[in-house]
Amino acid sequence: MRNTARPRSSLLAKAALPLLVAGLIAVIAGFVYDVLFAGIPYQDPPPGIAADYARHSEVASGIRRAGAALLSAGVLALIYARIARPPGSVTR
Repeated sequence: MRNTARPRSSLLAKAALPLLVAGLIAVIAGFVYDVLFAGIPYQDPPPGIAADYARHSEVASGIRRAGAALLSAGVLALIYARIARPPGSVTR
């Protein structure tokens, strides 16, 4: 009986692509959110506007950090899948 289970590295390589794409989308979304909602800070804003800017800036920063984490996880998964490939396996 043949073992038809896929190697773990193959599954990791397939899971890495969605992580990379989601990370890239999140990083871009963070930049877009920053431009649309936080924008360029006013020179001497009233306290209410300064608080709104700070809040939106923190949200955008969090979105970018989450995207960077997803992107890093995808890159690490690709590297691990490349290293953990069984000896003698053929690359496509």
